[in-house]
Amino acid sequence: MMRINADRLWSTLTMMAQIGGTPAGGVTRLALSDEDRIARNLLRDWSLEAGFSCDVDSMGNMFIRRAGKNPTLAPVMTGSHVDSQPLGGNYDGIYGVMAGLELLRTLNDNDIETERDIVLVNWTNEEGARFAPAMLASGVWTGQFSEEYAHARADRDGITVGEALDAIGYRGERPARAFPIHACYELHIEQGPILEDEAIDIGLVRAAMGQRWFTITIDGFAAHAGTTPMPSRRDALTAFAELALKVEAIGYQHLPDGRATIGMANVTPNSRNVVPSRVVCSVEFRHPQSEALDAMEAALHQAAEHLAARGVNAHVERIFDYAPIAFDAASLARSEAAVAALGYSAKPMVSGAGHDTCYVSNIAPASMIFIPCEKGISHNEAERILPEWSEKGANVLLHSVLAAAQEP
Repeated sequence: MMRINADRLWSTLTMMAQIGGTPAGGVTRLALSDEDRIARNLLRDWSLEAGFSCDVDSMGNMFIRRAGKNPTLAPVMTGSHVDSQPLGGNYDGIYGVMAGLELLRTLNDNDIETERDIVLVNWTNEEGARFAPAMLASGVWTGQFSEEYAHARADRDGITVGEALDAIGYRGERPARAFPIHACYELHIEQGPILEDEAIDIGLVRAAMGQRWFTITIDGFAAHAGTTPMPSRRDALTAFAELALKVEAIGYQHLPDGRATIGMANVTPNSRNVVPSRVVCSVEFRHPQSEALDAMEAALHQAAEHLAARGVNAHVERIFDYAPIAFDAASLARSEAAVAALGYSAKPMVSGAGHDTCYVSNIAPASMIFIPCEKGISHNEAERILPEWSEKGANVLLHSVLAAAQEP
């Protein structure tokens, strides 16, 4: 059975890791930075050398195309992103791009002619580390955001996406607008510990979690820490502590897929000898079922209302609602067949993170393939995968894409 060139794939990953490489062995390759430009140029050069075309749209998305027999048929797409988090890892995103390039090279090596074109995509600003929101360019391409909105997003220095695209020479003339896609696959590291802990080769991603973000404002009353008796206090911080434990409990009540997180909290006046008057915090819930998210949100409102017994007022504002994604059954079936033919182990999974393919799934059949990463560490310089994991994931991707690309 045909397999990718594992050494060549690992070599490309190693070379990409040097672009923006950090002393601790990770990478900082922020979207539309000079490091991103260098990585894009290398990807483009490799693609052109192999005989593929490379087009760039107005959001900087790169579309590398290997021609099939019938250009009138909708192509099969694969890919991910080249940009990274600051002090991030060497495999998040870039692994899916390099594995996509490797499968195209493997088809060349074996003189395979497909019915459909195969398109390898590098999406701009998936991470959202420099420009918010994340998955910005795939969002424009799939109609989630307008191009004008996206081009106006600015980083901390006030540089806009449009200006940054021009600065690195990657603002294409073609509008960032979706074209028909027969099937889309994204290969990615798991970014979690399940596959490694269970010694499973491949995760077949059937769904992606919905996300709901909230801002909670708890208003108490500032008071002197020494002269105010305990029963007289309206302490916003201790009320927040009660709320935080309740948020954690909500997550446990919706196992195994529920996630509940408070990632930020600001205390006012934040003085050692003043009873806090206000706490503003974030709350994030994730779950692959909308009904569960509804229940989690209702429990949050109930917990906030109970804080009135402490003499404080808690206001809950929902600021983001990202619906759960169910990936395409036919696309998953191709990957299941590939896993069986290759003799690998696999399990169905739900993605806890957002990915560009989640947006693509709104307009085309799509699914994802996961491989293990050591200890589940990601968005960290310590992010690691093993070469054999890399090889197995790329082989599953190869045969998933090939099966779709040979369909009439």
